[in-house]
Amino acid sequence: MTERGRAALHTTPDRLEIGPSAMSWTGDKLVIDVDEWGGLPNVGRLRGQIVVEPEALTSVELPLTEDGAHVWRPFAPVSRIKVDLEGRGQQWSGHGYFDSNFGTRALEADFSYWTWGRFPAKDGATCVYDADRRDGTRLGAAFRFGADGSAATIEAPPRVRFRRSLWAVRRETRADAGFTPKQALNMLDAPFYSRSAVTTRLFGEEVTGVHEALDLNRFRSPLLKPMLAVRVPRRRK
Repeated sequence: MTERGRAALHTTPDRLEIGPSAMSWTGDKLVIDVDEWGGLPNVGRLRGQIVVEPEALTSVELPLTEDGAHVWRPFAPVSRIKVDLEGRGQQWSGHGYFDSNFGTRALEADFSYWTWGRFPAKDGATCVYDADRRDGTRLGAAFRFGADGSAATIEAPPRVRFRRSLWAVRRETRADAGFTPKQALNMLDAPFYSRSAVTTRLFGEEVTGVHEALDLNRFRSPLLKPMLAVRVPRRRK
């Protein structure tokens, strides 16, 4: 992930180019061509293609604050994904999703902590979104998405804490009573952020999905913010 100057950006209604990498919408597939460099500790060329094929698209939007300054948009929470990157062991396929967050203010201005998870289910996928706002209120939302693009708000099981990340970032997600979630695979570990595959139990079904936890008090620390340049380099030209 590299930040680049304005000259590196090119867009059309169906294509987004940022430097040597691009995303193209073919009408039924999102094709992502990657040509970047890996950050520490995996420094090296990162090239290949990722194809996301939604089973359906949704029109769901979740305002994360009352004034709508932050919005979560799950475009395709039930998808298939095919990854073909250069290098041994970098080719696979499986469950996928495509979502995005939009905002008009910095995240750390309105939130102190949040956690999110997307878990494939037999009949689609379940997404849970929890956040602690700086005004003292809490966001707690859960959705069940069908393979046909249907979406319904659901009452999720309680928030349950589980083992902290390697950087001791607090982690929690939703789980049926009596079940403690656990990490199945570490994906990204930072002093303020954790992304991993997590196994939990929702509505009697044991599921493994992508989970993230973000400590925004740590993120806005003047001691930690400069570390972003190590993982997200800038190329002005």
